[in-house]
Amino acid sequence: MQQSAQRLGGSLAVFASAFCFYLSTVVIRWSRAEVSIDPAYFAFVRFLLGFLVVCAIMGYRRQRPKPRSYHLLIGRTLANCVAVYCFYMAVKYTSVAEANILNMTYPVFVAVISWAALRHQRDPVALAMVGIAVAGIWLILAPGEMTFRTDSLWGLASGLSASVAIVYLNVSRRYHDVNTVLFFMFGMGAVIMFAGFHAHFFWPDQRSLNYLTLCAASGIAGQFLLTIGFRYVTAVEGSIMSSMRILLAALLGPVLAGDPALGSSGWVGALLLFGANAVLAWRRPQPEPE
Repeated sequence: MQQSAQRLGGSLAVFASAFCFYLSTVVIRWSRAEVSIDPAYFAFVRFLLGFLVVCAIMGYRRQRPKPRSYHLLIGRTLANCVAVYCFYMAVKYTSVAEANILNMTYPVFVAVISWAALRHQRDPVALAMVGIAVAGIWLILAPGEMTFRTDSLWGLASGLSASVAIVYLNVSRRYHDVNTVLFFMFGMGAVIMFAGFHAHFFWPDQRSLNYLTLCAASGIAGQFLLTIGFRYVTAVEGSIMSSMRILLAALLGPVLAGDPALGSSGWVGALLLFGANAVLAWRRPQPEPE
């Protein structure tokens, strides 16, 4: 009973993280009407503010980082930096919906990586559900109406790098507490973004600061929820739960981001994604290794 409750709580946390990540992209789209902010600046503020929040929490609890496997923490950080940057670039050059949809191709990559590297998570049914989810994504993209552009590669790149980050997170949570994972991810992420893109940064006025803060806050909330949730779900299950962001983009996109409404094929795809998520949500988790 307790394990089922924990699994349900983890799934809900991952779903809530999907909404927060979607909201952060909507904020970027809103900002374009008033200010010009480079995607790297959004990413940097997200990492910097997240680092300060984690430091405050750990200071209040008198807790220190407890790294045990540095290669897992570094791998998670590097992959997450690439994923966030490519994701925000996709929002800049495509639509909010397309950026989120292409970013959600990462369950496919997670399934492949998990199948190859994580033997205890080799679940044929989960892999089949990923295939159904991919079909849903393709239908939402409406291939008969949408022309693939090179700008869309930003979204696909974010999906690929996010899959690596998710697998690192799933393994790292066996050895590290939530705050240790986030301390290194946010701290090293801020340093990496500043070192690579500081030429695009500026001292923000009030409007720019509002957009930067709102985007960062929603992204940080999503990161905390994702990291907590993945303690209780497998990499494949958590990734499929995260794909609910596609449905959020479909339902809220026309209202919040000004995206075009989905057609009939798009809604068929959305229903396929709902079905895949429902099956995975009720499946028993694979046993963890000793």
